[in-house]
Amino acid sequence: MVRGARQPQQPRSRLAPRLTGTVEKPPRKRRSSIRGSGDSRERYQHFTEKTEFALKEIMSSGGAEDDIPQGERKTVTDFCYLLDKSKQLFNGLRDLPQYGQKQWQSYFGRTFDVYTKLWKFQQQHRQVLDNRYGLKRWQIGEIASKIGQLYYHYYLRTSETSYLNEAFSFYSAIRQRSYYSQVNKEDRPELVVKKLRYYARFIVVCLLLNKMDVVKDLVKELSDEIEDYTHRFNTEDQVEWNLVLQEVAAFIEADPVMVLNDDNTIVITSNRLAETGAPLLEQGMIVGQLSLADALIIGNCNNQVKFSELTVDMFRMLQALEREPMNLASQMNKPGMQESADKPTRRENPHKYLLYKPTFSQLYTFLAASFKELPANSVLLIYLSATGVFPTGRSDSEGPYDFGGVLTNSNRDIINGDAIHKRNQSHKEMHWYVFWFLHCCCFRSLHPGDLYPFTRKPLFIIVDSSNSVAYKVSSTRAIAQVCWLSPTSISKNQSQRGSLFTLFLNNPLMAFLFVSGLSSMRRGLWEKCQEYLRKINRDIAQLLTHSRSIDQAFLQFFGDEFLRLLLTRFIFCSATMRMHKIFRETRNYPESYPQLPRDETVENPHLQKHILELASILDVRNVFFENTIDDY
Repeated sequence: MVRGARQPQQPRSRLAPRLTGTVEKPPRKRRSSIRGSGDSRERYQHFTEKTEFALKEIMSSGGAEDDIPQGERKTVTDFCYLLDKSKQLFNGLRDLPQYGQKQWQSYFGRTFDVYTKLWKFQQQHRQVLDNRYGLKRWQIGEIASKIGQLYYHYYLRTSETSYLNEAFSFYSAIRQRSYYSQVNKEDRPELVVKKLRYYARFIVVCLLLNKMDVVKDLVKELSDEIEDYTHRFNTEDQVEWNLVLQEVAAFIEADPVMVLNDDNTIVITSNRLAETGAPLLEQGMIVGQLSLADALIIGNCNNQVKFSELTVDMFRMLQALEREPMNLASQMNKPGMQESADKPTRRENPHKYLLYKPTFSQLYTFLAASFKELPANSVLLIYLSATGVFPTGRSDSEGPYDFGGVLTNSNRDIINGDAIHKRNQSHKEMHWYVFWFLHCCCFRSLHPGDLYPFTRKPLFIIVDSSNSVAYKVSSTRAIAQVCWLSPTSISKNQSQRGSLFTLFLNNPLMAFLFVSGLSSMRRGLWEKCQEYLRKINRDIAQLLTHSRSIDQAFLQFFGDEFLRLLLTRFIFCSATMRMHKIFRETRNYPESYPQLPRDETVENPHLQKHILELASILDVRNVFFENTIDDY
C-alpha cells in the first residue's frame, strides 16, 4: 500500500469543522446556496424529482405525503442532495494521484466543504429529518466517520499530526454518542461491517496518537462485536476479522520493555520529537542549512508484526520523523492570540510516503516524484526495512547490481514469501505460485544501483535488512549523501517484533534496556535514564562538531533537528553494540558511509564512560566490557 502526498502549504484553518459549535468559514468567497449554476442546477432539479418520489415512498404507509409542508420538503431535498454530493466526492478521493504537490488539495477542500455543510445541516434540521426523512443514528455516525476518515487521510497527505487529533475527536464522538448502537438490531450484515470498519479505523488513529488505553478498550469492544456478528450471520469473512484482532494484539505487545507506574499500570511513552528532544547547536557553530523535506518509509519484511498495512518498523520510523501533535482548534483559537500565516510557531513535519510491500514500479514512481519536487536546500530520506535478496551466483565484477538488494513485491497477493491461498484455488496452483515467486524475487528487488540517479540531490539512506551490506557501493556520490546500514546478524534481534537497529533510532533507551536483558522498569528510573540519555546526546553532538576528521556530509545534514537526533542515536547504537559482550562480530555492528572516525565517535572513551555510567544506573554494567578499546 502506498500512502501520502506532499503538503503544498500551511494547513488551512477552514478544514477544522467541530462536532458542536460553529465552523470556521472558508477564507475565499463561495456560493452560499446549495444549488450552483449550469450543470449543477440541472443535477439539483433531477435530484429534487427523485427526492419527491422517495418522500412519497416514505410517507405512503401513513397516507399523508401531501400534508408535508413545503419548507420541510425542501429541507429533506437539500439534505439528500448534500448527502449524495458528499458520497460522490468521497468516492472520488481514491481516483486522486497518490503523489504530487497540488493535484489533490483543491479536491480535498471541496470535499471538506460539502461535509461541513452536511454536518451542520443535519444538526440544524435534526427534528425534520427524523420525522420526514427517517434519519437514523447510524447514518449520522456514518457522516461523522467519513469526516474522521477525511482528517486521517489529510494527515497521510500532509504529515501534519494535528489532523490526527481532529480524526480522533470525530471517531471518539461516534463512540461516546453510541451512533452505531442500534445497528446490531437490524438484520443487515453490511451495516455491521460498517461498524467493524469504524472500529478498525479508530484503532489505527489511536495507535498513531499513542492512546494505548483507548486501543485496549476498542479491541475488547471490537472482539465482542465480531463475535456477535459471526454468531448472527454465517459470513465468510470471520477469519479475516479474527486476523485483524490478532494483528492489533501483536502490534500492541511489540515493544520489548514496559514502563510501569507504582501501581503497576503501564506508562505510555511517546517517541515523537519533543521541543527539547534534539540536542541544540552550539552558538557560532557552522553547519549545513539542509532540512529534511521528504521521506520514503518502505516496509517489506517477511513475518513482521503489522496492522493496517503498517509494520512495526514503519511505525517506529514514522514517529521518529514527527513532532508531538498539537490540538488544531486550540492552537487556532487561543484567547488573546492572533494567528499569523507568515510566521508559523514551529517547523512543519517532513512529508512522508508510507509504502507497504510496494512493487518496484510503485517504489520507483514515488521516489522519482519526491526527487522531482524536492525543494532547494532540502533532503530526501529513504528508509528501507525489507527482506534481503542475495545474488544467486558469483560475479567477476563488483558493480551496484552484483550484491543483491532488498525485496520488493511482484504481486499484491504475495505476503510473507508465500502466495495467498485464495478461495477456489487448489493447493497445486499455490505451490506453483510459490515456486514462481522464489524464482522471480531476485528480479523484483531494489538494488543499490537503482538509487544512483537520485544522488544528484541530498540523499539520506537508512537500510535495515539482512543484506544491508549490498548498499556499501551506493556511497559514491557527487552531492551530500549519507548511507546507514543495519547489522546483518544480531543474536538479540527480534525481527518479528521489529528490528533492534530501528528500535535504537526510534527509542534508544528501550533498545538499551532490551539488549541489557531488562523487560520492565519503574517510571521514576525511566525518567532519570532519559535525562541522562539527553546528556549523552548533547555530548555526542559536541564530539561530531568538534571532530577534525569527520566527513563534511554529516555536518551538512546536522542543521536539521530530525537528522541531528537520528545521527546521535546512530552513534549511541553503534557504541553500545561495540561495548556489549554479546555483539562481538563485525556483522553485529551498524555501518555508515561515509565512515565515521571511530576514535572520535563510536569508540570515544568519553562516550564509553557515559554508556558504562548508564549501565550502572540500571545495574547492568556486567553485560558490557569495561576496557573496550583494549578488547579489539
